[in-house]
Amino acid sequence: MSNVIRQYLVDKKYQTASDDTYSHIDEWLEWYEGEVPLFHNYKVYNGSVMTEHKRYRLGMAKKVCEDWANLLLNEKVSLKAGRYSKRLNEILMANNFRIRGSQLIELAFALGTGAFVEYKDENENIVIDFIRADMIYPLEWDNGDVTECAFGTLKVMDGKEVIYLRICRKGDPEADETENEYYIENKYIDKQSGKEVKGPEEVSPLVETHYDRPLFQLLMPNICNNVDLDSPLGISVYANSISQLKGCDLVYDSYMNEFVLGRKRILVPISMAKRQMQEDGVSAPYFDPNDTVYYMMPDDRNSDTHLEQVDMSIRAQEHELGIQRSLDILSMKTGMGIGRYKFENGGVKTATEVISDKSDLYQNRQKNVIIVEAALVAMAQAVAFLDRGAKNITVTIDFDDSVIEDTNATIDKNIKLVQAGLRSKVSAIMEINKCSEEEARKEMERIAEDNQITGNDIDWTNMDQENLEEEDESEDQKKKNPIGFRGGDET
Repeated sequence: MSNVIRQYLVDKKYQTASDDTYSHIDEWLEWYEGEVPLFHNYKVYNGSVMTEHKRYRLGMAKKVCEDWANLLLNEKVSLKAGRYSKRLNEILMANNFRIRGSQLIELAFALGTGAFVEYKDENENIVIDFIRADMIYPLEWDNGDVTECAFGTLKVMDGKEVIYLRICRKGDPEADETENEYYIENKYIDKQSGKEVKGPEEVSPLVETHYDRPLFQLLMPNICNNVDLDSPLGISVYANSISQLKGCDLVYDSYMNEFVLGRKRILVPISMAKRQMQEDGVSAPYFDPNDTVYYMMPDDRNSDTHLEQVDMSIRAQEHELGIQRSLDILSMKTGMGIGRYKFENGGVKTATEVISDKSDLYQNRQKNVIIVEAALVAMAQAVAFLDRGAKNITVTIDFDDSVIEDTNATIDKNIKLVQAGLRSKVSAIMEINKCSEEEARKEMERIAEDNQITGNDIDWTNMDQENLEEEDESEDQKKKNPIGFRGGDET
């Protein structure tokens, strides 16, 4: 489908990213899907014929991207826009943003690029599309900043699959006074022929946005694209770690084969193998190529004609050490730092150690937050413009810092600073509770009110006397009624 879109854009005299970039996207997609035919399909000679096998896989490419999505856009991330916050979150909820947004970041880190695209549908509802890299076609860019772009989506129209191409360009070709504003071209292309077809009547071929900023935002890992230095598209987070992905799968495949092939094998002389009649009437030894228990050995004049048993030992410890080393290198190469993944009990687990502010993961996470935050702010502003026509709305993003810091360490640090007179209580509450200065001051007032009730305000002596009197009354009651019957129970 991507080839059809590219050819259409070329025919319309549009310039887009190079073919090399998209060929690499196809390679990254294969690793994300977990099966690369040229690598995971292999052949082994069993002494008679070549047998085909599939390599066991750890699927670490997808795992790394899942973890990056969890670190950057999880359920605790919140978007605030003052009085517009409630309406903004209603629109995000209607577009299933909490789920689709995290999935888009996962795909952006896998394929190098992702995009939010905002528009109004025929019912005036605000829609946010989530577009992956192979459906994104930059048309104009300056210093890596994409200003005009085309986005492809597969749709079904009149029972046929067609490609909906949304072209976002700057400057209405029919009006000079709106040259700084964006307009949208809606195109429909036949998936098979690549020719333009008529779109639905309710969709206008040309839409003026009256907005001087693009109604799309690109997401990509904050790393340099060394595959194509001039490309405006991003690079996969594991683009330079393909060898490490192969290493993980190679060692894991060998590890699993230790158990598959570690069972007892039997060497069978060729003379004792089953015989099958050939077409010319001559019988020949027959051996099932899929049989992994018996191995056929060629005859020799001096060879014995008895079955020989082979029992191999399993090198589990060596393989587990090799897998762990492969995971450590992959984790380092993908920005997760060494020690992120641990191979335990036959599976990969994510380490739960506290991330210090000097660790590789912390620094890389903060670096990627810059791009994600900019995209989310621009997306919220675009939504506010489509909804209310607002152009200067202030948006803030509160990220979930609990994934990169130790809460107990933060509390202890603030207590020591306050006690040493190096920090105010208000600042300490703001950092611990992740709140504003106003909320921190209100919390201080509540704490002050609670501290007004002290132990000196309570007459502990009088309370003790009352308790003693109650105990004396209880003893007198027991003497009068030693068995413990209540009034009315006694007969």
